Amino acid sequence: MADTRLRGRVVLVTGGGGGIGAAISRAFAAEGARVAVHGVAETPPPPGVTWEHVTPPPDRAEALAAELGDAIAVQADLRESGAPPRLFDEVESRLGPVDVLVNNAAHCESPDTIDTVTAPALRRAYQVNAIAPALLIAELVRRRPAGGVPCVVNISTDAARAFPGQLGYGTSKAALEALTRAAALDLAATGIRVNAVAPGPVQTGWMDAAAEERVRSIVPMGRVGEPADVADAVVFLASHQARWITGQVLQVAGGHAL
Repeated sequence: MADTRLRGRVVLVTGGGGGIGAAISRAFAAEGARVAVHGVAETPPPPGVTWEHVTPPPDRAEALAAELGDAIAVQADLRESGAPPRLFDEVESRLGPVDVLVNNAAHCESPDTIDTVTAPALRRAYQVNAIAPALLIAELVRRRPAGGVPCVVNISTDAARAFPGQLGYGTSKAALEALTRAAALDLAATGIRVNAVAPGPVQTGWMDAAAEERVRSIVPMGRVGEPADVADAVVFLASHQARWITGQVLQVAGGHAL
């Protein structure tokens, strides 16, 4: 059995209270890590807009933290530029310095096509999906204790290269992948690793039976993804076993979008 060397380490999972984020939080807790589960208070979308796949609300983060035991729930709206330092302040005061940062929180809107795009919609998507991860990584680097070597795992999508119908979401995730590579190179000499996981179609409650069947028909491995599929890959990239891996975007998609 591999020793991931994650026991006792502090892990911050943004958007950690539901879906893929909850699976990631549980997977780190199973390795003995101390998990900070991030959520955000919901705000109503503008008229005519639907928000999807947004960060789960604080009550779900609190419920999961209580389930995990040695874990806490933290709240921050990542659309606000001052959120990263406040988030790190709270985690450090309650658990200690962050060892692993998982940038999982995401913002997705409908409609989100080239003919419906608006500046506010793009701003919201980029703030959560690309700008906040950059600021959180910077905060992690500034705060690392002497001798500490934290690591980062970003959550993208395997459709980041081209995501028709999801303009703001897809392009901001492509920016996240570029951030992953740039930060990995900037930080390589420090030993800090930065990687990403790009999930394919994962059932987090948004697919009905017909949608699942369509996904099975286009995924080479013939099944819909599960949150645990992604969580296991994230834990691997944060583990000792991945100690010489950085700047990579790992597709976890059953061969989808190859």
